[in-house]
Amino acid sequence: MAQSYIENARAIREAMDFAGATLSEENALVCVHLYRPWSVGVTYKVNEYLTYGKNSVGDPQLYKVVQEHTSQADWTPDIVPALFTAIGLDEEGYPVWSQPTGAHDAYNRGDIVDYNGVLYESLIDGNVYSPDTYPAGWTEYSV
Repeated sequence: MAQSYIENARAIREAMDFAGATLSEENALVCVHLYRPWSVGVTYKVNEYLTYGKNSVGDPQLYKVVQEHTSQADWTPDIVPALFTAIGLDEEGYPVWSQPTGAHDAYNRGDIVDYNGVLYESLIDGNVYSPDTYPAGWTEYSV
C-alpha cells in the first residue's frame, strides 16, 4: 500500500533533520532552510541548529544550542546568549562574510560584513566577490 502524503512528508522532514545534523557550520549556513524555526516548549540539545528571525541579508538567522534546555517564551535566541550562539555573526553582531552561491544571496550596496576580522561595506549590488578578490567592490567600514 502506498504511503500517504503526510507519511511521505514526515519521512522527508526526518531525512532533512538527519542531514542537517551532520553539516559543518559553514555548510549549515548555506543550507539554513533545512533547520526548524525556534519555538516554545521544545527540548533543545547541545550543538543542535535552529533558526530565529532574519539576518542582515534577509535570510533566516542560524543559531547553535550551547546548553540543553526546554524553550520558554522569554528565552528567545536573540536575547539569551547563555543558551544559543548566533552562527555567521561576529561578536559585535555583524555577519561574517561567506561566499555567495548566486544572485539570491549576493551582498548588496550598504551591506556590512566581517571579513578576516575587518569590517567592510559593499559598494555595489550583487557583490559575490570577497574584499581580497575584488577590492573595488568594498570599502573598510568603521563604526
